[in-house]
This record gives sequence, structure tokens and C-alpha cells, in this order.
Amino acid sequence: MSDVPVLADSVRITGDAVEILDRRVYPFEVRWVRCATSEKVAVAIEQMVTQSSGPLFAATAGLVLAAREARHEPPEAAAAYLRGAGARLVATRPTNNHIRDAVQGVLEAVDEEWSSGEELAEAVTEAARAHDAAYRARSATLGRHAAGLLGDGARVLTHCWADAFLVATVLAAQESGKQLEFVCTETRPYLQGARLTAATLVEMGYRPTLITDGMVATALAEGLADVALTAADRVTLDGHVVNKVGTLGVALAANAFGVPYHALIDAPDPQARTIEDVVIERRDGDEVLHVLGRRTAAEGVTGYYPAFDATPPRLVTSIVTEHGVYEPSRVADHFTTDYPPAVPLYPAPDDPKES
Repeated sequence: MSDVPVLADSVRITGDAVEILDRRVYPFEVRWVRCATSEKVAVAIEQMVTQSSGPLFAATAGLVLAAREARHEPPEAAAAYLRGAGARLVATRPTNNHIRDAVQGVLEAVDEEWSSGEELAEAVTEAARAHDAAYRARSATLGRHAAGLLGDGARVLTHCWADAFLVATVLAAQESGKQLEFVCTETRPYLQGARLTAATLVEMGYRPTLITDGMVATALAEGLADVALTAADRVTLDGHVVNKVGTLGVALAANAFGVPYHALIDAPDPQARTIEDVVIERRDGDEVLHVLGRRTAAEGVTGYYPAFDATPPRLVTSIVTEHGVYEPSRVADHFTTDYPPAVPLYPAPDDPKES
């Protein structure tokens, strides 16, 4: 139905900076935040300039920038500087493990011996490109598995912004000739569902229905959707789904009204055996007192903002990874499943970094 959505290419490297599409104002503005240092990339991630899988691509781009910053240093000093920049990037958003894994993947290039900081910078650039391409490929494979769960004519309820996973699922459904309908939650306080998910679906040829976060139970009770589909910021080995706050409410409502709930993640986190191994990010409560930069609560009101919640396995119908579809109690089988090679979602860009 459509070309690759705008938000699928939201981080890019220029000659001397990283530019990040500002998802806080999209689609009303297409504005790029220019980050001239790796520290500014980290601040942009913290300030929600980019969200969902966007921080993954920003992190790998930030490492490229850090390597360039240290390219005139001796190899040992350049590698130490790069590790420090990586630790800073990992600390920006602690709940989603994609930043951690991206940084670890790129930093493997540091473990070799290099004759110069310049040579190390070239290796980091190539490692970042390869990591991004692999993530796109995993998302494409995951999308085909997820599309297989959706019947022709399915009415899909989404929550927040599932990014590459959603785009891949929709493209796979389109390729198989399936007609879909979508219901999107607005997702307070940044309205990612309204501004990002719904806008992307419009780009892809759909006319989604928008509901507020508080309407999920009513929407499912009235039959507005027959399947719930979200991404996951992290999945534990025992099947807990950690995602944007409000996902637990979606799962509870889906369970109450007999609607299947499927969570999408490229892989469970092998470092999180249980939910106790996951840090739930707590953001400044002042953020929920504002919408799109304007205060919506009376002076004297205190805000509370856990950015993520955890949905227990009993409320999850299945977890979809790049290797297949799993019952939550069996999601650790992801690491023992034989699977075909991933196929890229769309051609990798020519630029060293574009996501």
C-alpha cells in the first residue's frame, strides 16, 4: 500500500553530527534535533526526542560520533573514551535492553587491537551499520510471524508506538493480501499512539480509530477490536512483558473480554530471568501534568509517572520473536529454536547511519 513510513528513518549521521527526528512534535512538525557530540545524543534520548526502537539507532549513531571525537587519540585512550560514551548511553533509559545490547554489540569492535584511533573509528562505524541492519532484519522476520496470527479482516488494538515491529507486521500482512483495521490508544503523556502509531498507519494506507487510554476496556467490551497487539520493551525468560505503562491495563481488559493479546519482541532478554531483574524507569511526575508542552493540571497537583509496567504471563496469549510464536511460559525456547535466516525489512540505506 505504501512506501517506508517517515518514522522508520529517524536517525541519521551527517559529516559532523547525529540528527534525530524529533518525535515529540511529529507529525505536526518534521524537525530534526542536531547532536554535535555523543553527550548530546544521550541527552536527546533522555528528553524523549526519540522513543521505542529510535534510541537503539541513536545509541549506535552516538557511538560512531564518540569514536570520531576520539579518533586523534592513541588507540587505548580512544577505546576508553568509547566505553565511557557507551556507559552513558546505556544509562539513559534503563528499562529497554535494546540500548544495552546495541552498545555491547558495537563495543565488541573495541576488543581488537587497532593501530590508531582513526582505524578504530572506522571499525565502530562499520559495526554500528551492521548492528542496525541486523535489527531491521530481525524485525522483518518477527513481523512475518506476527502477521500470521492476524486473520483477514482482523481489527487490531495497539498501545503506544511499536515502531519497527508494527511496520514489519503491517507490511507482512499487506504482502499476504490481508485487510486489517486498527484501533490506537492515544498513550499519555506523550501521545505516541495518536501522533506516531496512528500517523504511521495513515502513511501506510489505513484509517485507524483513535481512543483515549481509559477507553480500552469499553472498546473491547463493545467489540471494537478482536485482537490486541503491542511491542515489548523487554520480555523476561519467565514470560513477563514489560512495555509502556498502560499495557497491563490492555492485557487485563483483553483477558476479561476474551480477546487474545500478543506481544512483539525480537528476543527475550537472557539477562532477565524474572521481573525482579528489570528496572522500571520512573520519570519526573511533572511530565504527566503537561501535554505537548502545555500544562493540563491545576497548580498544586503532583504527578506520578512509572514509564513502564509489567504484564504477568497469565495475561499474555503469545509472545512473538524473530524465531516464532511462543506461549509465555516457553519463551526461553527462543534460544533453542531452529529458524531460517532473517530477511531485511527494506533495503539498508547507503548512508553510514539512517534509521
